[in-house]
Amino acid sequence: MNENAKYDLDITADVCPITFVKTKLMLEKKPAGAVVKVRLKGIEPLDNVPRSVAAHGHEVISLMPEDAAHTQHTAPHILTIKRL
Repeated sequence: MNENAKYDLDITADVCPITFVKTKLMLEKKPAGAVVKVRLKGIEPLDNVPRSVAAHGHEVISLMPEDAAHTQHTAPHILTIKRL
């Protein structure tokens, strides 16, 4: 990840199921123990991507709004994942 970037993958313009597919492909490119940050938004991605990542054996470290003042599902969130 670029040290200046806030995330590795931006899937805010995508819809399910492509949101998880892109996240899974990103994780597969990383070594075990790598931490990946995914930018996402929308009801389905905010529910499905963390659940699917955990079901595939990875650790969901956090899911936080990108901007603390905007917590609704339409605002971008950052999902932090540890590849196991």
